[in-house]
Amino acid sequence: MHTLRTPEDRFAGLPDFAYPPQFCDLDDDDGGTLRVAWVHDGPEDGEPVLMLHGEPSWSFLYRKMMPILAKAGYRVICPDLVGFGRSDKPARAHDHTYARHVEWMRALAFDVLDLHGVTLVCQDWGGLIGLRVLAENPDRFRGVVVANTGLPTGDIAMPEVWWRFREAIQAAPTIDVGRFVQAGCRRSMSDEVRAGYDAPFPDDRYCVGPRTMPSLIPTTPEDPAAAANRVAWAALCASQIPMLVAFSDSDPITGAMGPIFQRTMAGARGRSHPVIENAGHFLQEDAGEELARHVVEFLRR
Repeated sequence: MHTLRTPEDRFAGLPDFAYPPQFCDLDDDDGGTLRVAWVHDGPEDGEPVLMLHGEPSWSFLYRKMMPILAKAGYRVICPDLVGFGRSDKPARAHDHTYARHVEWMRALAFDVLDLHGVTLVCQDWGGLIGLRVLAENPDRFRGVVVANTGLPTGDIAMPEVWWRFREAIQAAPTIDVGRFVQAGCRRSMSDEVRAGYDAPFPDDRYCVGPRTMPSLIPTTPEDPAAAANRVAWAALCASQIPMLVAFSDSDPITGAMGPIFQRTMAGARGRSHPVIENAGHFLQEDAGEELARHVVEFLRR
């Protein structure tokens, strides 16, 4: 597997994100290895909270939440998905598959970090990957927070706004990741923050992950990932693992999934679920501090 690695100097001077990265090598499922990165905060003996980002962001998205959870005594772990952040970036579209992305995050969480009693916090592709990991390894988890995400099976049509996003990110001559993230927010970002989202992608050769991920989402019942997602969805519906549904009020892509999670997931029933106001798809960027406080309250309950 041919991969690219973003030079470390691209990450110098990131605003409010001075966490030193950790690295490990994982089997790339193609005869080689991939370097995967993560950052962490909080006490080593704290209950682990695994926070997974989505497309086209990276762990920088969680910089407003990490110190709040760490101060509350939790061990916060924020990986970079393969193809994003400081993790290695497969340079060919066909090297990215849904199953591989699930396996890479499972291997990091359990084979490398050996996490137990984990609370998963997931948004966008962080949910598409993380919810699969949870459903297939329920004994490792004690809770889950779903935020602007879903688990598509191809049985229900994706919203038109998602198809427009997929077309835009796949057809653009070059990808301005900071601009895409800003478009998914309700509140303005500074130039420094936008540059932080751009940092992992020095040029378009590094953007195969952001370009490819939308095409991996099951949009038909026959999609290669559809069957596994159906099995995972059924397992999650029946699971008693506590679930907090913390969606924003202004996400046209995943907003309709919030009530579905609340209604169909056994672990979500009988619980008060917050709605994060004046926040778009990237609610961690718009209102990370507020979301973090809801996560802490959920963990303490």
